[in-house]
Amino acid sequence: MSPHVLILGGTAEARRLAAGLAARPGVRVTTSLAGRVARPAALAGEVRTGGFGGADGLADWLRAHHVDVLVDATHPFAESITANAVRAAAATGVPAVVLRRPGWRPGPGDRWHEVASTAAAAEAVSRLRPGSRVLLTTGRLGLAAFAHLTEQHFVTRSVEPPVPPLPPHTEVVLARGPFTVAEESELLRAHRVDVLVTKDSGGEATAAKLTAARALGLPVIVVRRPPLPDGVSAVPDVAGVLDRLGFGG
Repeated sequence: MSPHVLILGGTAEARRLAAGLAARPGVRVTTSLAGRVARPAALAGEVRTGGFGGADGLADWLRAHHVDVLVDATHPFAESITANAVRAAAATGVPAVVLRRPGWRPGPGDRWHEVASTAAAAEAVSRLRPGSRVLLTTGRLGLAAFAHLTEQHFVTRSVEPPVPPLPPHTEVVLARGPFTVAEESELLRAHRVDVLVTKDSGGEATAAKLTAARALGLPVIVVRRPPLPDGVSAVPDVAGVLDRLGFGG
């Protein structure tokens, strides 16, 4: 029987993994998307959209669809999805792999202020620059933490319109990356940005803004990733997952 791999997707790594698995003869691959993006990029293999109904619902789906391997390749900040994946894998005995690209690390010239949450990032914005112009790249769903800030002007960038509540002085930029350093530098200059706020998503695709902020001498508030569940370790790249699943080389 052909092995069936379920990928919890939504990242570039998930898309590359699906393509790599679909190219292997006899492998069935299904990618599950949360459905928060209206026009997701094309994916190899089968695609399902929507939630499972928590860990129990995911476990039921794994059993009903005879899944042999579960790969959590969601965003590093999809904490509840990862927790549900670990619980569902334990309940069903399905082997599970967590794919997480490495996080960013500050280098010479960086002016980073690392915080534990978006709420802490909002506090840091008030403390650093009370009347500042702030570029928010924390995702369209996490802006409520900043909604009470009235002295700052915010520029928020996302692929689709952000979900309210928003800060009262907010300008929305709709754009899909990846962006070059030149593009990020122009955005920072054009909007006269004083502070950049971002999440530690990791990877090269979204790192250009950090390089641009460093060159301009701007402070960057970085929200640290949530920890993985106890006893769980991550594989850092697609090649490592393919090796783990026996499809390397």
